[in-house]
Amino acid sequence: SAAGAPKEHTWPCSLWVGTVDGVPSEKLLRAGKILRNAILARAPHMIRDRKYHLKTYRQCCVGTELVDWQLQQSSCVHSRAHAVGMWQALLEEGILNHVDQELNFQDKYLFYRFLDDEDEEAVLPSEDEKREAEEELQETLLFLSQIGPDSHMRMILRKPPGQRTPEDLEIIYDELLHIKALAHLSNTVKRELAGVLIFESHAKAGTVLFNQGEEGTSWYIVQKGSVNVVIYGKGVVCTLHEGDDFGKLALVNDAPRAASIVLREDNCHFLRVDKEDFNRILRDVEANTVRLKEHDKDVLVLQKSLRPSSHGNVPAHFKYTVMAGTPEKILEHLLETMRLDINFADPDPALDDFVLMHCVFMPNSQLCPALLAQYPASQGSEQERMEYAVASKRRVLSLALRWASLQAHHLLEDDTSLSFLEVGHQILKPNDVSVFQSLGVNGRMFVCTREQLDSLAPLPEQEGPSTGSMSSFELMSSKDLAFQMTQYDWELFSCVHEYELVYHTFGRQAYRRSTANLELFLRRFNQVQLWVVTEVSLCGTLSKRVQLLKKFIKIAAHCREFRNLNSFFAIIMGMCNPAVSRLTQTWEKLPSKFKKFYAEFESLLDPSRNHRVYRLTVAKMEPPIIPFMPLLIKDMTFTHEGNKTFVDGLVNFEKMRLIANTIRAVRHCRSQPFSKSKLLNILNLQSLWETLCEMFVCKFQVYV
Repeated sequence: SAAGAPKEHTWPCSLWVGTVDGVPSEKLLRAGKILRNAILARAPHMIRDRKYHLKTYRQCCVGTELVDWQLQQSSCVHSRAHAVGMWQALLEEGILNHVDQELNFQDKYLFYRFLDDEDEEAVLPSEDEKREAEEELQETLLFLSQIGPDSHMRMILRKPPGQRTPEDLEIIYDELLHIKALAHLSNTVKRELAGVLIFESHAKAGTVLFNQGEEGTSWYIVQKGSVNVVIYGKGVVCTLHEGDDFGKLALVNDAPRAASIVLREDNCHFLRVDKEDFNRILRDVEANTVRLKEHDKDVLVLQKSLRPSSHGNVPAHFKYTVMAGTPEKILEHLLETMRLDINFADPDPALDDFVLMHCVFMPNSQLCPALLAQYPASQGSEQERMEYAVASKRRVLSLALRWASLQAHHLLEDDTSLSFLEVGHQILKPNDVSVFQSLGVNGRMFVCTREQLDSLAPLPEQEGPSTGSMSSFELMSSKDLAFQMTQYDWELFSCVHEYELVYHTFGRQAYRRSTANLELFLRRFNQVQLWVVTEVSLCGTLSKRVQLLKKFIKIAAHCREFRNLNSFFAIIMGMCNPAVSRLTQTWEKLPSKFKKFYAEFESLLDPSRNHRVYRLTVAKMEPPIIPFMPLLIKDMTFTHEGNKTFVDGLVNFEKMRLIANTIRAVRHCRSQPFSKSKLLNILNLQSLWETLCEMFVCKFQVYV
């Protein structure tokens, strides 16, 4: 649809989300001007008079062309959806307008006009303005790429629930996975919420959302900003921030509001669930919940959902997902519903969840007897019992094969699985303590008698370097360095067992298991980060410090090229360290090209919306990938601490599933081998490795 451009462009107050009183921010106004001038400089044909249905629309752009152009300009634009969000950020504030005043930017043949072109006497940019736009374009696109995902999310949430596409619902669902207030809810409920959530924003502090004593009509989640909870006679009793929720109690109990909610700051955003939708979701969840009871107690809780058929004419079937249960009943259900024709390399996700997480709620000492107990049949003819036993053994064998393939050498360390082995003599008894497994950071091991302990002193190299390694460092190719770092990081990453992630999340002391490989890989991040800080801090010459910063930016760029995101972020975070970032004269001397590279890299560290920019970047990559491991650890810790492991005596299997999904993300990163030969054909690495070994041993220590 299209219509003539209005003389005055008016917007509903609820649409203005970036500023108070509906006035576009200076930064976004500038961004709009830069984009318009850059388009007129690089592709002036995009802004022109257009005809549609015998009507002329003056100085318009087409939505699809704007998206195409933006994707061509910068690598920081990750996808068409990302570009849509960036244009939506301008449309929200009236800097870019749809000719028919539609509120959502669409990647379609629709007409949009820049604010500067609304005036019939709009002036074309001068040559100086075009040149200025060229210089500032990358910085502007980087800024818009950071705020674009939020604008895209708001655009989706403004759509009526019935108009949201499956892609829209998936984006909302991904957002809900990382909201603190929803951590305890099942994935089924979160998917239901994705279809009914409504975006609501208020511009000014002091606005009252609802008053104490009013009827409860909605449940709110704070998406941005903060609110005060006010009770008559007591004043402000607490403040709620991003990720907190309020208003649910009045809906659950069908009672009046227990407090008033007042905006604490300007420009607050909320996700709202209305009472009718809230109650319907609760009813639907309960109606689709199947509870198996024994002695009047729940022993297995299943969630019923539709399994769509791959054939259009065949009706869809129901599938049952384990939500909670006793360990024995969960195992029994998974074995009974196991498909024996499934490919071993592509197992049932529920079975994979169990195998990955069973150590949390069903250790080997319980699992082995429980598997053996599946064999005998209690009733039926001899033939039926024989068939049952054979089928049971096939299922148990299938699970055991999957279990053994994951645990590997861990089975050899378990007393239960190796109880048939007898050991005649042990130097270290099972209950011995203080048996070290690894050295501390920058530690050394000394062999001496007890009497010599007091005379031991740190070695000179443990005191840390007094000079940097710039002289040898600048002789090396940045690409070669990044490759060798990636090769070493991959060796560390590939040694991390999936179970180490489980032990680290739930506390390795509870399992008496080592997480040495994971700790070494996590330590590597700190080592590289502080190596950057150490080298820059020890460099006493301004010009050499500038060269050093350029070198690290180049290495970081190549690390990203090699999909080594762990070292990439370690280098960037090292450069963000106050010891480096405070060197204002050094940064001022850094060429503008490198400043732009660094700004783009730094934007990937943006933690907003649960590191959405980073996650979008990783989603575009193909394995092998060395991921940003601290973020994966954070994801698992968030899931662990936000959800109980046992609820009413039953295993919270939904929690196990969420953590297993993160572990599978690690598995995906390692699903393809790191091809050394392919990269070695590109790089010249004749004598580099020996030099690097010396640097990493002598200089890359962590000095704090």
